Amino acid sequence: MTQTRKPGLMSGMLALLLAAVLWGGMFPVAKAALVTLDAYWLTLVRYGSGALLFVALLAAIEGRAVLRFESRTLALWAYGTAGFAGFSILAFLGLSRSQPEHGAIILALMPLLGVLVNAVWRGVRPTPGNIAAIALALSGVALVITKGHLAALTQGGEAMADLSILAGALCWVIYTIGAQDFPGWSPLRYTALSCLMAVPSIAGITLIATLVGVAHAPSLPMLAGLTGELIYLIMFAGVVAVLAWNMGIKRVGASGVLFINFVPVTALIIGWFQGHRLSIAELAGALIVMVALVLGNLGRRPTARMPQSTLCHCNASE
Repeated sequence: MTQTRKPGLMSGMLALLLAAVLWGGMFPVAKAALVTLDAYWLTLVRYGSGALLFVALLAAIEGRAVLRFESRTLALWAYGTAGFAGFSILAFLGLSRSQPEHGAIILALMPLLGVLVNAVWRGVRPTPGNIAAIALALSGVALVITKGHLAALTQGGEAMADLSILAGALCWVIYTIGAQDFPGWSPLRYTALSCLMAVPSIAGITLIATLVGVAHAPSLPMLAGLTGELIYLIMFAGVVAVLAWNMGIKRVGASGVLFINFVPVTALIIGWFQGHRLSIAELAGALIVMVALVLGNLGRRPTARMPQSTLCHCNASE
């Protein structure tokens, strides 16, 4: 008998792979940019530009009528601030003192973190398989962060930087699950308007950080020197990756979340070519995280799934 294929399945899988590869490349690119530009200003430049691009896309694709906030301004601001300000600033602060490969591996935890947040926030009880997968994933991340030496968790340095990335990932998960409060809204609409509402928060945090000397305003020549990195972070890891991810999830379904495994794989391959060599403990931890994600996806409840809208755009706005 011939097997019927879901229409668009192959194109959906290719779109998910493209998004994951672009997000995997985001970490080494952002790491390079952070040598010159601090996390606060990098976030402001990235999402200030990204918000305008997404709003323009939204108007072009769905029409100007959907640019209305419909009395959801406060919710959009809160979720947008958590996702774009919280995720990006915390993740970039951590990445500036850690390795790109670590950031990508921690990012792969997002679907499992979503199960935890759903349980606490929405009251969706995780299955025993979910719980086992989360415990397994956290043990893998602990191996990556500590390089097999658990005492490193209390010694600051790179371990604390990785925990900052983890906190940022949690912020993005909260933002992602917040999309459930906008039934009837397309992923693009939620992304564009929440990103737009997050810009004042990012600007305010950046201004305060600059005034107290934690952040430093870049000059125009400095930004010009980062043209390649900014184009990648805004356009490719942002707009292209997010649209590809949304399209892929729509065509493949919830199981498409497994493609998030290609994010750390891509980062690890890029790191290898750049001369980065991870320890056996770090590689083992990465493998454990990816296995846990597969097991967690197989054992999750349908009602606990994360919405298609922003499942990990880490990167630029979903």
